[in-house]
Amino acid sequence: MSEKLVQDPAPGTYHLRFKGDSLVFSLSLSKNLKGDAWIRTNLGHAAVTRHEIIDEVRHGEPRLQRDWFDIPMKRVSARRFRIHFPLCEVGHFETKCYFLKENETTPTWPDGQNVVINVEPSDTCCANIIYNAFVRQFGPNIAGSAKPTTTMVDGINTLDKAGYTVIPPSGTFRDLIGKLDFIISELGCRIIQLLPVHPTPTTYGRMGQFGSPYAALGFLSVDPALAEFDPKATPLEQFIELVDAVHERNSKLLIDIAINHTGWAARLHEKHPSWLVRDQEGAIQVPGAWGVKWEDLTKLDYTQKDLWQYMAEVFLTWCQRGVDGFRCDAGYMIPVRAWQYIIAAVREQYPDTVFLNEGLGGKISVTRNLLNKGNFNWAYSELFQNYTRDQIETYLPEAMEISRTDGLTVHFAETHDNLRLAERSKVWACMRTALCALFSSSGAFGFANGVEWYATEKINVHGASSLNWGAENNQVENIRRINGILKYHPAFHDRVQLKMIQCGMGNYVVMLRHHVPTGKWLLVAANLDDDKDALVCWDDTVGPHWEGNALTDLLDGVKVVLDRSEGRCKVLLSPGRVLCLTADNDDVELIPSAMNQAFAPPERIRRQRACAKALDVWRFYHGVGDLGSAEPYEMASQLSKDAVAFCAEMNPDGGESRVIQWRWPKDVRRQVMVPPGHFLLLTAETGFRANLMDEQNSQVLAAEASLHLDDGKYHILFLPQATPETHTPRTLELSVFERGGAKHVEAPLLFLCEPQKSVVKRRLGRLDQRSGPLLLLGTNHRGAMMRAPIQWGELPSGYDALLAANMDPDYPEDRLMLFTRCRGWVRFQGYSQSMDVHCVDAFDFNFHSRGCWSFRVPTGQGEYVYLKVCLEMVLGKNQVRMEFYREPAQGIEGRLSDSKPVEVVLRPDVEWRSFHGSTKAYLGAESRFPEAVTLMSEKPGFLFSPRGPLYSLWICGSRGDFRPAPEWQYMVHHFKDGERGFDADSDLFSPGYFSVFLEGGKSFELLAGVSEAGEDPPHVADPGGDDDIPKTFFPQEEPVSLGRALDDALDHYVVKRGELKTVIAGYPWFLDWGRDSLIFVRGLIAAGKMADAKAVLKQFGRFEMNGTLPNMIHGEDAGNRDTSDAALWFFVVCGDLLSKDEDRSFLAEKAGTRTINEVLHSMGHFMINGTHNGVKMDPESGLIFSPSHFTWMDTDFPAGTPREGYPIEIQALWYYALKLLSRLDGKKGEYDWNGLAERVGSAIMDLFWLDGQYLSDCLHAEPGRSPKKAIPDDALRPNQLLAITLGAVQDPLICRQILVACSELLVPGAIRSLADRPVKTPISIVHKGSVLNDPQNPYWGNYVGDEDTRRKPAYHNGTAWTWPFPSYCEAWAQTYGDTSRKTALSWLSSGVELMNRGCLGQVPEILDGDFPHTERGCDAQAWGVSELLRVWIKLGGDLSANG
Repeated sequence: MSEKLVQDPAPGTYHLRFKGDSLVFSLSLSKNLKGDAWIRTNLGHAAVTRHEIIDEVRHGEPRLQRDWFDIPMKRVSARRFRIHFPLCEVGHFETKCYFLKENETTPTWPDGQNVVINVEPSDTCCANIIYNAFVRQFGPNIAGSAKPTTTMVDGINTLDKAGYTVIPPSGTFRDLIGKLDFIISELGCRIIQLLPVHPTPTTYGRMGQFGSPYAALGFLSVDPALAEFDPKATPLEQFIELVDAVHERNSKLLIDIAINHTGWAARLHEKHPSWLVRDQEGAIQVPGAWGVKWEDLTKLDYTQKDLWQYMAEVFLTWCQRGVDGFRCDAGYMIPVRAWQYIIAAVREQYPDTVFLNEGLGGKISVTRNLLNKGNFNWAYSELFQNYTRDQIETYLPEAMEISRTDGLTVHFAETHDNLRLAERSKVWACMRTALCALFSSSGAFGFANGVEWYATEKINVHGASSLNWGAENNQVENIRRINGILKYHPAFHDRVQLKMIQCGMGNYVVMLRHHVPTGKWLLVAANLDDDKDALVCWDDTVGPHWEGNALTDLLDGVKVVLDRSEGRCKVLLSPGRVLCLTADNDDVELIPSAMNQAFAPPERIRRQRACAKALDVWRFYHGVGDLGSAEPYEMASQLSKDAVAFCAEMNPDGGESRVIQWRWPKDVRRQVMVPPGHFLLLTAETGFRANLMDEQNSQVLAAEASLHLDDGKYHILFLPQATPETHTPRTLELSVFERGGAKHVEAPLLFLCEPQKSVVKRRLGRLDQRSGPLLLLGTNHRGAMMRAPIQWGELPSGYDALLAANMDPDYPEDRLMLFTRCRGWVRFQGYSQSMDVHCVDAFDFNFHSRGCWSFRVPTGQGEYVYLKVCLEMVLGKNQVRMEFYREPAQGIEGRLSDSKPVEVVLRPDVEWRSFHGSTKAYLGAESRFPEAVTLMSEKPGFLFSPRGPLYSLWICGSRGDFRPAPEWQYMVHHFKDGERGFDADSDLFSPGYFSVFLEGGKSFELLAGVSEAGEDPPHVADPGGDDDIPKTFFPQEEPVSLGRALDDALDHYVVKRGELKTVIAGYPWFLDWGRDSLIFVRGLIAAGKMADAKAVLKQFGRFEMNGTLPNMIHGEDAGNRDTSDAALWFFVVCGDLLSKDEDRSFLAEKAGTRTINEVLHSMGHFMINGTHNGVKMDPESGLIFSPSHFTWMDTDFPAGTPREGYPIEIQALWYYALKLLSRLDGKKGEYDWNGLAERVGSAIMDLFWLDGQYLSDCLHAEPGRSPKKAIPDDALRPNQLLAITLGAVQDPLICRQILVACSELLVPGAIRSLADRPVKTPISIVHKGSVLNDPQNPYWGNYVGDEDTRRKPAYHNGTAWTWPFPSYCEAWAQTYGDTSRKTALSWLSSGVELMNRGCLGQVPEILDGDFPHTERGCDAQAWGVSELLRVWIKLGGDLSANG
């Protein structure tokens, strides 16, 4: 049946395409048959191909062709099947179609071999114009004016003969940089190809005065002779300056590496002598060609695969330095399989790297094999050494075929291996230059430096011959015009049919170039003689039809009259004359305008790159398969107009674009999060390049140059990366090309794992300096706390203490710092070792005020004991308990025998001060504290009563001794307090120490607490051994899900206040605040903790007075009511409560003397008519006026964010309150609540919406001023997110715009309080008459330093907050629907990063807005925990124990 199957493209054919192309395959049957057609191919699986090649070399795994897949074809008619394949990867691919009859298992194939498709980088589809530069020649003798005098030559020769080394001055990278504008802009070259830049032999094995650049002493090094002596820049850094300068001009840099040999005494000789090829006598072999032996070189042995791996690293290193490709000298001398490995390893990280094979002297079959199986891109053409018509007619057709099927052959007009063209004649040089360029495929044309200046001195790689630079008689304009044609005329792009059509006799050639997609064509005719005329003749019946007898020569713009007769065209050409003829007058205008494009790449390249990127996006969503009727050019056009909108349109699962936007330069200071399955779009105003690095910064995950899109900006769109198992930090390496030079920066990213895999650790391994300060929080539900540094014995803050007591039994109050720390030592036979952070082997905790340190303490003689110390706060009491347990040796090597007791010495450090104060011994404590110590009589321990007998701190042990030994620790430094601008030094008192001898398997207990006068300390039982210790005392090690951890963390903040409950806003220093408590209650409700939620609501409801709630409560004092939002949050919480259990009975419950319902209506009434503290509704718009400093952004003295007027979140809260009152009252209420709500919603859109981007944060106004006359600011803040989550803004398009704008505020686990961007409405922060900030650029990203002049200005003007962050995630899911919940949960799960550092298992108040986003403020913040939990639950996050 095979003869009845017809495949197109035909089996056995080869095709060269470019990334961004697509290819249609069809299979036709001779008759109607039931069955299906498939295509078997490795297209689309280049990564699998590379991995097989790499694994074979590195791990010895055989290649099993796992890259081959069968893909179904679509039946388009009864007898025909079709598939439209996107070409998205660079590489060598094969494919073939087959038919499978119904109910049969054996496929039927068409006759012939596989179709071969070689796919090249998208930006090589045209204008591959190479300028071959020898840096050495750009020195003093560049114009031939610095040749040594006869006397100098004689002296140099004399020294040479005597064995001295004389090295003349060399050109440098910076010299070449100075010529780039000419080479790239004036000449129009797009690629700079350097001869080797490695160090060369300057003594032994030196050829000529300089040494050969091909005699590399180190493949990874730069020859210092090519650099200026500059203490500020190494030779390698100066090389990178050249790389940047080339890239800044939208060009590429290729370097020459000859890896088949080294120079004499190369570094490889020392490290890997076995890699040298030696003969039977042990002599090192030298390479050669054309019968010549290069005696300064040593041949390498490529039978050794570790040499392959080394060379792959060499190429990768140069790629990391910015090199775009490589000329591989004598590539045919390296085995194909070695090249396969090297190129696969490079393309794994840099897929668009160009490999150019210099195969002169090798067989053409080897070249073709290297282009195909070896995966090379280009090869040297030998046109430059074919001179006559006969030679060209013999050679060129195969070169053209290779360019059409295998890889581009580059026509060099001249190379460093040949005599200079101009040495023969300028006419000859001009003709050969034009011939090689205009007969090229895809503009693959090159020439050696100096060709443009008619240089006549042969390039001597051992010297520095003149380039004749600046010669008045030159062919600069000629080359400039030729390169303009190559760049911009379609007949020199891809998909061009080339045909030699000369006829008759004579030394000339004629080529017809026909661009198939557009139908445009050109005729190129060349007189190959430089000393006589030629009557050039060609077949006029071939090619497109054209009228008349005159064509225009694009090389000089002159009309050329032709003799057209008898099916032939004739024209008389003067010696060396070359014509590039067109019948299209538009071409005449195209070239001059194109030549003025300077550094801009051709539009054809930009379009092809856009096609490639569009197909990448398509393939991400649809996989390897049928493109169908989709048209790459149309897709590219859509992407160019709006890449984000294009990605959204491609997303089959909803309206999300799944694009994370990164903007230069402002996002350099922000760790941008990338959820699973999301693209990363980088944007800058100027061109740039970027590498996406892995977490070790050792491997490139993606590398691209920016693409200029229709918005006038430059973009890189990185495809979604493989989803990591945990949240993984990665780095963007950027080279940004701005005026004044390139900037190299690194920017942080965080790639998020699947939300369900984000877990909170309960065990930490060994700690080091990178861990940062870590804390264990314990609470007793009465306001006391245990804030224990995990780094045992250290005290980063004056708020750290093992026991900070809340002395009032009924209310939370300022805590009393009592038991600050417990230092410890283990002694054995005179050997003493402190129990410090260096001995901590692990730390475990359980989220319920309990943690356990595992100490591995040396005892001398190479032995150690394993001591576990567990610490917990006792629920409901001002007490902490410490358990010390020595684990049995259990035969573990190195552990001290159980029968050998060790002495555990514990020295408690104590204080008696407010948690906001500090202890200074010289202020009286030095005499008072020792006198306040009383020893216990019945147990080892003491009482400490420095403030009299009313209260005492007691610390006692279950056994052992307490030995009085008073000691002061002076000037204990709390560096965290120093960062906050506070007094960072405090003194600590220790009354003595406990001493206990402990055998293996035994334990003892230490208990500390507070007792009132006459109250005895509790009995401390001796736990004795392991059997007496409850197993639950030791925390479990497994991590828990984020939801479970948050649920447990919630309990620390709910405390007793009288008969009801209240909320500690944050540890270590906050007490109960109005808005914080109410926002926190939303999390209680979401978690189903309804009793606590109702108790807190009743607590604050009873304090309602004339529409206000307290901003904070101190004892029974609720006089501070400077808040406009606390009362409004009360509405939101009640709404949550009603939505949760749908039971309105709670509204009838009493809060003090009134019901909850009455409290709500009272607040609604006074909001409309005005509260005593100035909060009042504007009657026209319905918006609420808020006095200065009444919102959550309430920094004052100096005023950081006064926001007097109409803040956006107040309006959103008011809208919700009105909707809730409408829901409660229906149409029977005192007011038309719903009508008011609609009025508020309309006013928000009318007055707050800014330029179609986002909502104004505040309409600034004095009391009594209408919102319409207020001044809207343009500060981008997260407060507007509440307008979405509370329903005040519901238009999907507007919600999406708000989310796009606010996305630049996001950092892991938090959201910036102000965007890092200029503002039109100035934000001035004035302190004592001085402006502290830049009012037009008010973002302040670091919360450190003095409170008034450094921290307050930053607090709400750049600092990132945890509590509003979940609102962004909530708004996202609310806007984009259920399919977006995974994205929202991914962002939300970044909060786990905060819970795994700082105060473990808790969420801090704030972070620095700038990376590394250090935790600041309260280490454990109530609303940060509750909001994260609330939204996690709302979006369907997991609450199970384990992640």
